[in-house]
Amino acid sequence: MLQHLSISNYAIVDRLEIELEPGMTVITGETGAGKSIMLDALGLTLGDRADREVIRGGAEKADITATFELPDNTEAQAWLKDKDFDQDEQVCILRRLITRDGRSRAYINGHPTTLNNLRDLGEMLIDIHSQHEHQSLLKTTTHQRLLDEYCGIQKEAGEVRTLATKWRQLNEELEQIKNRAEESNAQYQLLSYQVRELEELDLGVDELEALEEEHKKLSHGEESALVNRQVLDLCSENGEFNLEQSLNKAIGLLQDIPYASKQTEEAGSLLGTALIQVEEASSTLKQAIDQFEVDPQRLEEVDQRLGLIHQLARKHHVQPSELAAHCQTLSDELGKLLTSYQDRAEKVSAARDKGAKKLGKEINRQLKKLGMESASFSVALTRYSDSTPRSGGLEGVEFLVCTNPGQPPRPMVKIASGGELSRISLAIQVITAQTSSIPSLVFDEVDVGIGGGVARSVGELLRQLGEKGQVLCVTHQPQVASQGHQHLYVSKSSDKDSTATVLNKLENTERIEEIARMLAGENVSAKSREHAIELLS
Repeated sequence: MLQHLSISNYAIVDRLEIELEPGMTVITGETGAGKSIMLDALGLTLGDRADREVIRGGAEKADITATFELPDNTEAQAWLKDKDFDQDEQVCILRRLITRDGRSRAYINGHPTTLNNLRDLGEMLIDIHSQHEHQSLLKTTTHQRLLDEYCGIQKEAGEVRTLATKWRQLNEELEQIKNRAEESNAQYQLLSYQVRELEELDLGVDELEALEEEHKKLSHGEESALVNRQVLDLCSENGEFNLEQSLNKAIGLLQDIPYASKQTEEAGSLLGTALIQVEEASSTLKQAIDQFEVDPQRLEEVDQRLGLIHQLARKHHVQPSELAAHCQTLSDELGKLLTSYQDRAEKVSAARDKGAKKLGKEINRQLKKLGMESASFSVALTRYSDSTPRSGGLEGVEFLVCTNPGQPPRPMVKIASGGELSRISLAIQVITAQTSSIPSLVFDEVDVGIGGGVARSVGELLRQLGEKGQVLCVTHQPQVASQGHQHLYVSKSSDKDSTATVLNKLENTERIEEIARMLAGENVSAKSREHAIELLS
């Protein structure tokens, strides 16, 4: 919950220190006293945008610090730990500085951070309901979270998110291998028919070996061809001297000898065999020379393709020859993850379907208590058309509302009336408060446009919320203010040089006087005091 709020040099606030407690805290005061200034300042610590115009006149910077207690907020604790902001698991301090030069600095537990981080964390700490900003209930992600918490399936929904994330990561890895494999296969088949076609999903088993062999051939082709030509010349094609001529001459001399000894005959036989070998070698060399071709462009293509294969192997921490097997392993694991995801997601869907109907009925009952007898609330579950694993499961969740009979239900974000939206939000929060992970709720003038019995009902509902957590409520209605566990009064203090906002906590008689003022205006009477006492009782 919000434990402490410190505001310095913001708007007409010189310095304000606010200690807050559990339960329902009401904030009242005269028009223009600055009741909403505190909430606007708090919004800055939650990532709202600001400019230097909010700095108090004569000051160089505005400084706002919000301290939250976190003993039961496991979601926020986990987020802080993941971002390395977890200095103290029991307390979280958000700070925002706005300077005259237009710069803004943000901090979480003393560490510089971004506005996006403030917003992400702020949504886990506090929910501000007003007629303009910070409406988490307009986001469908919030609708899904509230429904899952209401159904008690946070753990199962978390497992679905985890499985979807793992599936997406593995699928991306597999697609990278597949795309590279198909790219290499297309190029290679176009330029050379020596490598067998790759399989549909993975890298060809023989491609790497064939590419490496071709790379050696192309890299050393010119040198090899030269040596082969030199040897061929020595064997048969040198006009001045070659082995075939020499061997033929030697064999002829031995054949013409008048007497051949046994050794001479053996030597002649060996020379004949040598001649046959030299002739075969010459023929083979001619074939080899015909096959050698200096092709720098092809060498560059093979170089690039081998580079891609080795790069991909390094990325996936396997040997190039193991890419095919690795691809198959990923494919198998992907299939198992998909099966697990579908199984858990179907169970989550069944729970959501059942809980959505019950949640809609309970919220509709609360809307009638808030004077919205004609309003109708429902939870729409829209099944996705494809089977791609998503972190939110198999369907989208959205809150729909119809405020006038005969009209179709519409998304909450399209409701025009701020007063209607505030009361609808209040009804939703009352029902989901027991399971919601957000410990602090702020309602800024949610009672606009109501009075009498409806205002009393609003006050009672806010007090119910306060029994479960922390509620801060800026109000003009005495019926609402009388329901608070604590009462803060905002006033203005002026002199000839400046105007400042002052905050006081009201107790006993002071509180009776403020409720009486809200009932009767400036002319407080004994009767209005009696009515105030009656409301407070």
